[in-house]
Formats: sequence, structure tokens, C-alpha cells
Amino acid sequence: MKTLIRPALTLFVSLSVMTGLIYPLLVTGISQAVFPTEAAGSLLFSEGGKLVGSRLIGQNFTDPKYFWGRPSATGPYPNNAAASSGSNLGPLNPALKEAVEARVKALREADPGNTAPIPVDLVTASASGLDPQISPAAAAYQIARIARVRGLPPDAVRTLVAQQTADRQWGLLGEPRVNVLELNLVLDHLQSRP
Repeated sequence: MKTLIRPALTLFVSLSVMTGLIYPLLVTGISQAVFPTEAAGSLLFSEGGKLVGSRLIGQNFTDPKYFWGRPSATGPYPNNAAASSGSNLGPLNPALKEAVEARVKALREADPGNTAPIPVDLVTASASGLDPQISPAAAAYQIARIARVRGLPPDAVRTLVAQQTADRQWGLLGEPRVNVLELNLVLDHLQSRP
């Protein structure tokens, strides 16, 4: 019996050290050396060095002076990474219709003069509920409101959106997109300059 326990225990300890200590430290060290920003959570800081969020997780902007992101289906708080999931509401579910109607109403109230069709990503939640990006069309829909509330020329805001629009990855994967938090930080920086 002793001859079986000793090799089993030795194997257990050595595999535990290798897979539970050496491998994680090695992978963490390599990722921090090769991709330091990504390994640290893709964090974004304001001009004063204050942490404001991650470029990978959406935030709930409701102030009319900011671009609004995609609605979050996480609960009880919007963009709660601990509760990441979609709403699981099908297209025939009355609750989805009510949620979309409430979001359309909020967008119309924030910008009553805007009669353009509202892009779908401004009124429907994503599968994760954490999307940090919106489509260029969703950003363009909000330009007039942002310009009016902040007292900026619409062309300046439009140029800012164009500068912050990321193209398809490697020219073929995904769709063009705008990171809402990064756009709002640049917008604040633009307005804070003398």
C-alpha cells in the first residue's frame, strides 16, 4: 500500500505546483510583458489620472451631454459584469416591446427635434449586456444632441466621431464601431481645452 501512496502523492504535489503555480505565473508574466495594457484590463484613465473604466465594458451614460451606449440587460444595475447575460426576450415577447418603446421614448425626449430613425443598437441590448461600442450610425444619430447641449459645432462633433470610429478588424472581421467611453473621454478633453 505504501508503494502506491508515495508515487500518487508525489505526482499530485508536482502537478499541483506545475499547473497551479508555475503555469499561471508563466502565462501572466508573458501576457504582461507582451500585452501590458490588455493584461491589466484595458483600463482607461481621465486626464487627472483617475480610473474611469475599461475599454472592454460598457458604461451607463444617461446625461444628454454624453453619447449613450447600447442598453444593458444586466441587472439589477446596468453594465454589471458580474451579471453578464442577454435579456433572453424573444421578438414576440411583450416585455421586449415595452423595453424598446421606453428606450425610444427616452431618446426622443433627450432630443425632441431629431426625427431620424433610431438605430437598432440604441434600443436593444446585446448578448452580453456589456457592449462598450455602438455603430457609427448610432453615434451619428446623437451628434445633434451632443452639439446642442455642449454648445459645439455639429461638424466638430462629427469629426470627433469619425476619428474615434474603428474599422473592421484586419479589414474583414466585424463591423465599424465606436467605443462610447473613449469617445466621451475625448469629448470631455476637447471641451476642457481653453
